[in-house]
Amino acid sequence: MVVPDGCLDGDELLDAVSRSMSVLHERYYGRAPANAKSRMMGEDLLACVLGGVYNDVEKTMIELQRSAIVQETRSAFQTAMQHKFIAEVERLSGRRVLAFISNHHVGPDLEIELFVLATPG
Repeated sequence: MVVPDGCLDGDELLDAVSRSMSVLHERYYGRAPANAKSRMMGEDLLACVLGGVYNDVEKTMIELQRSAIVQETRSAFQTAMQHKFIAEVERLSGRRVLAFISNHHVGPDLEIELFVLATPG
């Protein structure tokens, strides 16, 4: 794959995206996820799965059977902040992000960030 000067590809890109998503998560949620792993699915779909994402307040709300509030708040926040996640992937990959999809799950504690990338070049 041809990438613009200064942009990453392969395992370097995947590692950088995982780190970047972890840093953003820590900055905006107050704690880093326990783990993060990124994978390319074909040529245009980049997925980053984050585990152990919920902070203490969210965990308490989940324990109190209020997970719908946690999910609604996280969804609203991801929608409001998606430009920051998109900008990081575009910066690292040198490719435009055509679509961004973010979702999270309670039990197991997971979040997934999906980026549909434009064709390089």
